[in-house]
Amino acid sequence: MIYLKNPLCLGMEESEYKEMLALGGMRQKHFEKNEVILSAGCTTHEIGLVLSGSVNIENLDLWGSKSILSSISAGQAFAETYALCGDVMMVDAVAAEECEVLFVNISAFSGGAPGTVHEKLLRNLLTVSMRKNLSLSQRIFCTTPKTVRGRLLTYFSAQAARSGSL
Repeated sequence: MIYLKNPLCLGMEESEYKEMLALGGMRQKHFEKNEVILSAGCTTHEIGLVLSGSVNIENLDLWGSKSILSSISAGQAFAETYALCGDVMMVDAVAAEECEVLFVNISAFSGGAPGTVHEKLLRNLLTVSMRKNLSLSQRIFCTTPKTVRGRLLTYFSAQAARSGSL
């Protein structure tokens, strides 16, 4: 099953996934290229899981300049921080190409007993969020130096540390 390969479903059995479906906190939707999935200025209580295609996270400034902050490919999640915190979205999620998105309403799965599918989902969500946090931290480290040389040295230093060799 394609859904079980998603990082939020890691370690789940098909029966547990069907249990999540039965709770009614999930819906699937198709989007055409350039269609806005989630808009800046609104709130969401759902996490988006890209099943096929890709989604761009975009920022539109006051002067109308659009910046693509990240690209979310199949198997990745988006809007998890906004869904959990309930904050107003600061970015747009836009279909970069034709895509299928599975929306998971996290409130439908909170409050489960330990050892249940609820706990697995929340643990996987925390893992996804922490990986994204590390990635964004690395991006900040690489963009902090003022020169291109400094940025490259920071990036190469991180890669050397990660691989354990120069």
